[in-house]
Amino acid sequence: MADKIEGRPGIRRQDRVGYDFSLTYRLGVMFSAFWNSDVRGRVLFLATVLILVILATSYGQVILNEWNAPFYDSLERRDLGEFFHQLEIFAMIAGTLLLLNVLQAWLNQMTALYMREGLSRDLVDQWLKRKRALRLASSGLIGVNPDQRLHEDSRNLAESTTGLVLGLLQSTILLVSFIGVLWELSSGFIFRISGHSFSIPGYMVWAAIFYAASASVLSQVVGRKLVKLNADRFSKEAELRFTLMHANENMPAITVARGEENERRRINTDISSVLTVVKRLAMANTNLTWVSAGYGWLVIVIPIIVAAPAYFSGGLTLGQLMMSVGAFNQVNTALRWYVSNFGPIAEWRATLMRVTDFRQALLDMDEDFDLKDSIAYENTAPDTLTLKDVVIVAKVGEDIEECGGFRLRETNVVIKAGEKIMINGDHSVNRKLLFQAMAGLWPCGSGTMGLPPIDDMLFVPQVAYVPGGTLREALAFPERPETYEKAAVEAALDKVGLHPLIARLDTRARWDKLLDSDQQKAIGFARLLLVRPRWIIFDEVLEGMEPELQETMAKLLISMPESGMIYIGRSEAYLEALKPRVLHLQALPSISEEPPVVQTGASASAGAAAVPAPAL
Repeated sequence: MADKIEGRPGIRRQDRVGYDFSLTYRLGVMFSAFWNSDVRGRVLFLATVLILVILATSYGQVILNEWNAPFYDSLERRDLGEFFHQLEIFAMIAGTLLLLNVLQAWLNQMTALYMREGLSRDLVDQWLKRKRALRLASSGLIGVNPDQRLHEDSRNLAESTTGLVLGLLQSTILLVSFIGVLWELSSGFIFRISGHSFSIPGYMVWAAIFYAASASVLSQVVGRKLVKLNADRFSKEAELRFTLMHANENMPAITVARGEENERRRINTDISSVLTVVKRLAMANTNLTWVSAGYGWLVIVIPIIVAAPAYFSGGLTLGQLMMSVGAFNQVNTALRWYVSNFGPIAEWRATLMRVTDFRQALLDMDEDFDLKDSIAYENTAPDTLTLKDVVIVAKVGEDIEECGGFRLRETNVVIKAGEKIMINGDHSVNRKLLFQAMAGLWPCGSGTMGLPPIDDMLFVPQVAYVPGGTLREALAFPERPETYEKAAVEAALDKVGLHPLIARLDTRARWDKLLDSDQQKAIGFARLLLVRPRWIIFDEVLEGMEPELQETMAKLLISMPESGMIYIGRSEAYLEALKPRVLHLQALPSISEEPPVVQTGASASAGAAAVPAPAL
């Protein structure tokens, strides 16, 4: 165990629903994560190929736009031979563009795939760094539904980022390619009014810019609420899914308690919250559609109307008119990219906010808490564990006397490897906090814990964890299944009374659902027989088990005399089978009480001394 504890996971942090970070900062965070990921090389290669494909596509579109002039001129002259010749040229241009479009679509998909791989793996790696996931679970709303951030949000962010970046790049290249073409075409626009002739430099370019700018400004005004509404929607959807999942996982307890109606009301409340924000989002999108769809329909005739004066005055042929219309549409499409994608951009920013907030919250889990009082952790020899003046507080406060909690009555305890210990005490004492403190998960309190190397210690919680997969994987957790020989695994199962399961060792199933709580705890004891750690810390694991099974498990522990055992709880089976040394926990007196003096003498447990209780 490190001399200094890694953060304070048991302390409830202030809810971090949204960090006050700029868009630039958030983009920097995600770019840094991408740059340090294993997918960087693949994504950069695909991005390079994509840029080349987009450039080739833009060049092909310029050629296609130039094709408009001779094609429509042949129609105006009624030249059948030239008409068919231009169709042959069109077939070659269109065929090439089709191939480029298909290649670009495939490259888009692969880039999004690798982006998602890099982002998902980064978030999972950050989440499952030592103790972070547990700390996050105690950090308020942001820790309620990590599955949403790790799965849906990472997928949405990767796919939308790829689509929006490539769309912006393609629109920029189109704009650069066609704005010059449109400017050159505008130079031929001669207007004749009342016998006077004049031209406006870049006439069609300015018209396209004005048209797209007016649409952009109006879209900004109408759709400004979309970012916040999308963020609210993602949050409410995640809360609903968590409520449904939680109800499903605990349905036996809900059914026994006849609590279906209560859960129905709870779930319906979350459904109503989702529907409320979706209705507001639907109205905002409807209002935005008035702008985007309206400008979309107008663009059919706007370029013809803009160029009509030059055409009717004889300054343009039909082919030149259609060429100008095509260039106008390409420039307008490029300029209106932001307008057309205002909704997706709003969703992207909302998703980016959720992902970066989640990632930042994970990084914050490594920050030290500024506690006035905390337990000191020391490294000891592999065969020794010490507890000196240990006080555990039940909540965080500026002073210990404000927090409530309990203390170990024996003030200077030395435990040697192979020794069997039981720690019990007052019924008002939350013994689980001592278990968490010894595991380094709850440092709130005072005193000193001297712990042997962490690799020599195994902590057995009250509620067993049986991971998904095969039963062999569950037995070996957290090691790989091939770590233990088949004969040893089968013997361990047999000793804990699970012989019928030997035939199903390699069967994949939800063992946490198929096995009852006693059987799941038996899996944990079988794991002990395989690992045979030097030190074992139990958290009331025998309590609640069938009496016969308690006796069986207690006898199994007798077969491990080399292991030092600390049982935190009141198990009679453990007490009778292992004859442990008993240590005692006592509640801290309230602030109003006079601090009692604890007299310890010959009747006190070994390692205790006569000392006054802490002044509270």
